[in-house]
Amino acid sequence: QVQLVEYGGGLVQPGGSLRLSCTASRSTSSMYVMGWYRQAPGNQRELVATITWGGTTNYADSVKGRFTISRAGAENTVYLNMNILEPEDTAVYYCNTGLGATLQVPGNYWGQGTQVTVSS
Repeated sequence: QVQLVEYGGGLVQPGGSLRLSCTASRSTSSMYVMGWYRQAPGNQRELVATITWGGTTNYADSVKGRFTISRAGAENTVYLNMNILEPEDTAVYYCNTGLGATLQVPGNYWGQGTQVTVSS
C-alpha cells in the first residue's frame, strides 16, 4: 500500500504560477511511473502530466509549454510546476502511481487531491 499526500494548491490570478508536490509514503521506484491528474466540476478526471523513473515525461496538449513535471532523486516525491495559469486550469489535482501506471494510464493509488483555483 502507498499513501500519497499532495501540497501546494491554492488561489492564483490568471498568468500566475503554482508548484504542487506529492510525497509517497515509501519509495515508488518500483512503480516506475508517477503523475498528476485533474478533475474540474462536471468533468471526468484527466491526465495532466506523467513521468517515469528514468525521467521520460508525457503532457496533456493543454498544458504543454506551461507545466513541468519532475521527480526527486529519492524517487518518492513528484512535483508539478505550473506557469501561465489559465482559468481553465481550475480543478482538483490528484497525484497518482501504482504498479499498473503508464505514461497514459493511471495506477491504482491516488492522493486526496489539492484544489487549484485560477481566478482574478
